[in-house]
Amino acid sequence: MQDRFLHGNRRQFLAGTSALALSAAAVARGIPAVHAAEDNTIRLALIGCGSRGAGAVADAMSTREMGPIKLYAMADIEKDRMDASHDALREKFGDAIDVPADRRFVGFDAYKKAVDILRPGDVAMCTTRAYIRPIHVEYAVSKGINVFMEKPFAPDPAGLRRLLKAGEEAEKKGVKIAAGLQCRHSPARAALIEKIKSGALGDLICIRANRLEGRAWLGPVGDRANNLLDQLKFGRIHLFWVGSGHFVDYLIHQIDECCWLMDSWPVSCHGMGGREVGSDDHGQNSDVYSLEYTFADGRKAFCGFRRALNGHSEFATFVHCAKKAGQFSGNVHAATVHMFKDQRIANDNIEWSPEPDRFSPWVYEWRDFITSIRTDRPHNECKRAVYSDLTTLMGRAAAHYNRIVTWDEVFNSQFQFCNYLDELNYDSPAPVTADEKGYFPAPAAGQWTEL
Repeated sequence: MQDRFLHGNRRQFLAGTSALALSAAAVARGIPAVHAAEDNTIRLALIGCGSRGAGAVADAMSTREMGPIKLYAMADIEKDRMDASHDALREKFGDAIDVPADRRFVGFDAYKKAVDILRPGDVAMCTTRAYIRPIHVEYAVSKGINVFMEKPFAPDPAGLRRLLKAGEEAEKKGVKIAAGLQCRHSPARAALIEKIKSGALGDLICIRANRLEGRAWLGPVGDRANNLLDQLKFGRIHLFWVGSGHFVDYLIHQIDECCWLMDSWPVSCHGMGGREVGSDDHGQNSDVYSLEYTFADGRKAFCGFRRALNGHSEFATFVHCAKKAGQFSGNVHAATVHMFKDQRIANDNIEWSPEPDRFSPWVYEWRDFITSIRTDRPHNECKRAVYSDLTTLMGRAAAHYNRIVTWDEVFNSQFQFCNYLDELNYDSPAPVTADEKGYFPAPAAGQWTEL
């Protein structure tokens, strides 16, 4: 995974406007500034202290010039991992990491303790594995606490439907939700969309989005295979119930880009997938996913995902319009954005490029979120995030079922990989078990259910 601590310069925030001026302006307009009667500090609770959580904290810290912000609480099911994350963050960000031992909570109910000590205007950072995301978001919203939630958002349709309800409750309460589909916050990408809308490329016909990388099999894990806590460690991209599998975890960003470009959600998906010849993967993933999404007007988005040995590498999203082609996204979500002179995609055929993004999309995402909190501007990305994840699950199911799957089919599905998430504890049984040779059940068309 890319080290998300490594970001470039900070974006100038609302040129010529300091954080104090922003707060004063909000008060003048009758909008309550965050914690106006106290110290205006936004306090963060990190729920899930792995690398993605630490990366999200780093992105949040990039907003400090806009006003005070600090990490105030942490929660995890593993104390050692939480303490290691705390020490690394403290070394990098100093006093902005203000989490003494009595505000570091351990256990499956630790998220409640972390949320309960926050105030309105603070943020619960839900960055655990996807399996438990809806429950954590649901609780934070019930307490009136803003939410940042990492992707994927749930591994199955039932979880996403639960999350959708939490988002609807947040809308009623004015609770703000930011979702970890950061590319939506890229100015350069937005500029190409405006070019398309203006007709400069002609009508958008189809999109190609590929993430083609090297092999990533799960090897034998021995007697750890059927232990719940161990599955949570090794299963993020290898077990569907934990983190949705590697296709969803990684390609959801580009599938979301496709829906953004189309300004719509697909009505169906035809998928195909399979494993490498001689595969010794002990996990559940296919190695190759090939998807054809169809939108209501008949336009297509073709999405490919591959993690296999000795293959062509590509990490990019392209648009093909009636007159010209464009590039919308590049390696590791870089804002590599161009309009070409015709359909030939090559550096020597670029006709136009927008002003480059000054910062990573993760930083833009947090600056937009914090601005919304400090000015009490509406900010709820939950429904869009859920729909993007449902679109991705539609593709996963289409490839595993080797057939066409419709939007209605996935949206209305009540399927869930684990039906006792609310009661999980350290002694709970694992929701999926490996066979006597240590292999987990892998999708086989006609024998597999995930909808």
